[in-house]
Amino acid sequence: RSVGVVYEPLRDELFEAVRGRGARRNGRPIAVSKESRFGRALIATGFAYDVHDAERDNLAHFARVTKQAGGVRRDGSAALDLCYVACGRFEAYWELKLHAWDVAAGILIVEEAGGRVSDLAGGPAPPSGSEIASSNGLVHDALLRVLRFAGHRAIGDNHIGDWGTQFGMIIHGYKHFVDAAAYRERPVE
Repeated sequence: RSVGVVYEPLRDELFEAVRGRGARRNGRPIAVSKESRFGRALIATGFAYDVHDAERDNLAHFARVTKQAGGVRRDGSAALDLCYVACGRFEAYWELKLHAWDVAAGILIVEEAGGRVSDLAGGPAPPSGSEIASSNGLVHDALLRVLRFAGHRAIGDNHIGDWGTQFGMIIHGYKHFVDAAAYRERPVE
């Protein structure tokens, strides 16, 4: 991956990165957030289309992260969730059962914005998109610990493995958008 581009038409935002040259939104440099406390982190995720029928899913992960993070959001676009990590709207994002076209551009954009991307065990993110964890780097290890604990309890194995498929596109438009910046303006209790 040497070039990544994601366009969000509803907000007219173009995210782009070139390996070794940083990441940009609408031509301006972006960087991941500086929040280091998992308990204050805003985390994004998504669910595969077979979540209702699948034996393996990330519902246990979702429950565990929800109990420990500052907040969890599901926006519906893996590519944009990765971009939102890159520009500091989210501290982290994880998901299972994606495809390469869901994550290829976003992985580079997060890395070029100073973030970290891996599989759920902390190794390299699979190009297939079968599992992904991304963050600002500061909350990454905490996210992986929470996901690992939840995954082992739900699945009972030592590796998440190949999780199947989900259809997606790099250019997304969707009706339900959660404005993470507005969420941050609320006092944390």
